[in-house]
Amino acid sequence: MNIKKKKDWHSADIISALHKRGTSMAALSRAAGLSSSTLANVLYRPWPKGEWIIANALDIHPARIWPSRYFDAATLLPVERKTRRPLPKALCQPVVKPKKSSVKKAPASCKKTPSPSQENEPLA
Repeated sequence: MNIKKKKDWHSADIISALHKRGTSMAALSRAAGLSSSTLANVLYRPWPKGEWIIANALDIHPARIWPSRYFDAATLLPVERKTRRPLPKALCQPVVKPKKSSVKKAPASCKKTPSPSQENEPLA
């Protein structure tokens, strides 16, 4: 029986995935009411609340990011890990910076002007 063990994501991969989503570790940390550098602890040590904050921002389960923390190494069975308190609803929604609109306004010459017959008609 040859079962390949999955490796945890590298910390740079986690950070870059957050940047692709338009957020950062510091922004997520502040949104959770923590100091801007507190969430970085999750990259180096187990912390279920922090793992869930990051996983929710990436729309995946924390076990996909840190399989070593959610599966028993000997039996390869899932390990149930819970936070002490439930996450606030605000943290269950991804924190994404709004993107700037790339829609350009049409030049004035392209705007439709009403014909003289339409100007005098009453609106329905």
